[in-house]
Amino acid sequence: MTAAGHSALETELKLLKTVERPNIIKAIAEAREHGDLSENAEYHSAREKHSFIEGRVKELEGVLSLAEVIDPASLGGSIKFGAKVTLVDEDTDEEKTWQIVGEHEASIEKGLLNIKSPIARALIGKDEGDSVEVRTPGGQRSYEVLKIVYS
Repeated sequence: MTAAGHSALETELKLLKTVERPNIIKAIAEAREHGDLSENAEYHSAREKHSFIEGRVKELEGVLSLAEVIDPASLGGSIKFGAKVTLVDEDTDEEKTWQIVGEHEASIEKGLLNIKSPIARALIGKDEGDSVEVRTPGGQRSYEVLKIVYS
């Protein structure tokens, strides 16, 4: 996991523990005061949200306890974990830049590519100028590696 990904997960965990958890406990207490719990939609909704929050807290604590933080700036050479890779689609000439990260910090919208994804697996070990064939859900794609940056 990158340091930025680790920090983001720690921030989310802190928010859940210090803000979300106390708010939902308060909401459950207020809903209980409304009487019959079997027909109390607010109570059931609050309990469901509480269950989700507790599950997410446990998941984040587990991920963070096992995480190994890797500083991409200390790396170099061919594509590996942490690399920011600029590719050009050889069919459409569309350029894309991705950073290869761990699965818990991946976000396609933010340009963070899961290391277990087909594109990331195909890119590992490649150098600038290499051509890469990738089988995606949308079909076979060909990319050329334009630039590799570790930061």
